[in-house]
Formats: sequence, C-alpha cells, structure tokens
Amino acid sequence: MSVFVTGAAGFIGSNLAHYLVASGRKVVAYDKLTYAGNYSSLEDLEGDNFIFVKGDICNTDAVYAAFKKYSVSSVFHLAAESHVDRSIDGPAEFINTNIVGTFSMLSAARKYFEALVGDQRAAFRFLHISTDEVYGSLGAEGYFTEDTPYAPNSPYSASKASSDHLVRAWYHTYGLPVLTTNCSNNYGPRQFPEKLIPLIIHNALAGKELPIYGDGKNIRDWLYVEDHCRALCTVMENGAVGETYNVGGNCEKQNIEIVKTICSILDGISPKRSGRYEDQIVFVKDRPGHDRRYAIDAAKIKRELGWQPKETFESGMRKTVNWYMENKKWVSDIISGKYQCQRLGLGDQAE
Repeated sequence: MSVFVTGAAGFIGSNLAHYLVASGRKVVAYDKLTYAGNYSSLEDLEGDNFIFVKGDICNTDAVYAAFKKYSVSSVFHLAAESHVDRSIDGPAEFINTNIVGTFSMLSAARKYFEALVGDQRAAFRFLHISTDEVYGSLGAEGYFTEDTPYAPNSPYSASKASSDHLVRAWYHTYGLPVLTTNCSNNYGPRQFPEKLIPLIIHNALAGKELPIYGDGKNIRDWLYVEDHCRALCTVMENGAVGETYNVGGNCEKQNIEIVKTICSILDGISPKRSGRYEDQIVFVKDRPGHDRRYAIDAAKIKRELGWQPKETFESGMRKTVNWYMENKKWVSDIISGKYQCQRLGLGDQAE
C-alpha cells in the first residue's frame, strides 16, 4: 500500500515526502509542477519507495486512477495555492485549486474508499492540511483553538476555509474517514523564495533591500517544517476520524524579529565586507488586510496524540539559513523563471 501526497513538489509536501521515505513508507508524490512546485526538491528520492506522478488535483478521474494504480492506503492533501500576496493579485487560481481542487480530491477519495473492503477500508484515511489563517486575526492576547470561529480576511484564507468546510461535509454526509490539521507558519528547507524567510536570506546575500511590511510588528507563530511533518504523520496514524488538530510551534515572533535574527546569523557565518545585514532593512507599504497576529493553541494534539515540536526557534532558524547557504543553486534555478523576488500583493493586479 502507498501513501499519496498531493503538492509533493512544494515546500511542506517535499519535506513530508523526504520524511515518509526516510521512515520506510512507499510514497506516491502527486504534483502539477506549477511555479511553486519544483521537481528538484524531490529528485534525490528516486528509488523503489518513491513514485512521482505529474497531475492536476482538479482532474478527478486522473486522481482516482492513481489511487487505484498504486493501491493507496492514505492521502496527505497539501496541494494548494498558498501565498497571501498572490491571492490578492489573482484570486481566481486560489478558488480553483483550493476549493475546486479539494472537491475533486474528495470526490475521487470517496469513490475509491467505497470500493475498498476489509482491512484496507478500515485503514484508509484522508488528511487535509490547512492553515491557522482561516481563523482571522487575533488581538494582543489569546490563541486559536479548534473551536475558534472561522473569520478569513484574505482570498487565500477564504479559499482554505472553504476547503476545510468541504472536508468536514464529506465526513458527516458520506462517511469519508477524514482528518484536518490547521498549522501555524512553517519555515525550513525547500520553501519557495517569495515567502518571508527565504526571501530575506536571498536578498541579504544578494545585497538587496530587506522589505518589511508596515511597522514590522505583525506576529506569527512559527513551526519548523520537519516538526510539522512529524505532526502530520502522528495525526494520520493516531488521530480520531473526523477530528481537527491545530499544530503550532509555541514560537510567537514579530516579523521584524525574524528578519533581525536572520541578519544576525548571516553576520556570523557570512559577514559583509562592511556594515551589517540589518542595514539593508527597509519598511514598505503594508499588505491590504494584513492580519495582526496569529497564535496556535496546540494543546489538543499534545494531550491526545503526544506530539511536541523538537526544534527551538534558534536551532530551526540556524538549520534553515545553513540549508539555503548550502543550496544556492536550488534558489537560483527557481528565481531564474517568472518569479524574480518582486513585490506582490498590493492589489493592483487583482482579477
């Protein structure tokens, strides 16, 4: 039996594929290879326990055929358009991939599941990976729990909220054995360089400005990607069907703190000829509808499933900076295409 990972050439998906293969699982990596899906993130996995299938999650028949061909036992559904700035400039792709694509995945999974019998039917699971952004923006205090009402504020978070509701409906209406996780901001290796941390690392080393939105005091709860991968496997193996689990790193940081931490690490391992990397920081116009604070209460997954993050912010961030320093070709190959680290998300290109 195989584990099916959608969005496997993306950031979290590629790290999950590496984690699963290292754990001895046979992985079917399913990805359309859009701008943020890079096969170079998977090419070192080629072997008996890894199969790559180029495919679109919106093609229900193709997904169902892959399920049957590879005798899939479980599905990690990560494929999604995920960048808030891009959703502001072009929301249509987010509606199509995140909502229609999830509907397609659920339809294929339901058809496949209903044909299973015995132990295979009992073991089948569909894990939908979502985001804390569906909950909206927090004030200075409090945390998102699994019972927090949804209040999405961007096209991205609205599309993910919609997909979460579809997953819930397929469980209650059709009995599909689903699980859902809502995670905080991930960081680590293989993240597309439009996201804050890899963008800052790249720009710093290239001598470019380090842009910080607004006053830089927007707060996110940060989670090292390998800790997230362990959480996903824990939920898949031991989570209760129909349940939602919040996954967070217990690591609230302002954006300005993140940038200054990266600068400090680079000052130590790759110092500039003159000055410090922090000198490159500039404050730019804020993102429209920029949520002020996210923070996850991960007590449920810790209490019920025994998961805890292993990396501290300091250890995880140092590993992250070192990975990008050691894999500059990976970054340069990506930015040689359409994305050139330009500013997105001001809304002037919205559909």
